[in-house]
Amino acid sequence: MAKPKSSTDITYTALTPDHFAAVLELGNRVQGEGYLNLNNLTDYYQRGLKDDINAGIVAFYRDQLVGFRLTFAQGQWDIDQWATPAEWDVDPATVCYFKCNTVDPAMQGYGIGSTLLSKAIDAAKRQGSNAGLAHIWLASPGNSAFKYFSKNGGRLIKEHPNKWQYAAMYEGYECPVCDSLCACVAAEMLLTFSQQ
Repeated sequence: MAKPKSSTDITYTALTPDHFAAVLELGNRVQGEGYLNLNNLTDYYQRGLKDDINAGIVAFYRDQLVGFRLTFAQGQWDIDQWATPAEWDVDPATVCYFKCNTVDPAMQGYGIGSTLLSKAIDAAKRQGSNAGLAHIWLASPGNSAFKYFSKNGGRLIKEHPNKWQYAAMYEGYECPVCDSLCACVAAEMLLTFSQQ
């Protein structure tokens, strides 16, 4: 793939079903087979819609999808055993969920991940969110996911061992780093939005 001359060559738009095939290909190539399928992506897309605002964002270079962020609107995701709302210092009803951020490895270094996050935050704020929660994959190369989310204002709430084991056991997920059953640790992180 030819490289862009600058970050201004990357374009961003709201996720639509027309993007699903490209999102599935990129997501499973980068995150591991079985991470996304048409059923869960359709569900994730619906969870990102609220008040006619879409918090799912995609990035393109020329006509090729090079990144995406899936975000669930507040009130449209389940606070489960891997969340610690008593430690959030914000009303859980105003917290969106950053489900997934994926950038094509060949396109890293152009600020795509940070721009996707910024645009998702803008949409989530318009939907009424005051903060966003994410489970960061601590097995990312060089712990880049944790560093990226921290750099953008996320703070560590708690580490959750084996967060993705359920997906590996019951949903067909194949972790790209674990040889057998996924034992990766997730960092529950909260990013509080500035109110501008």
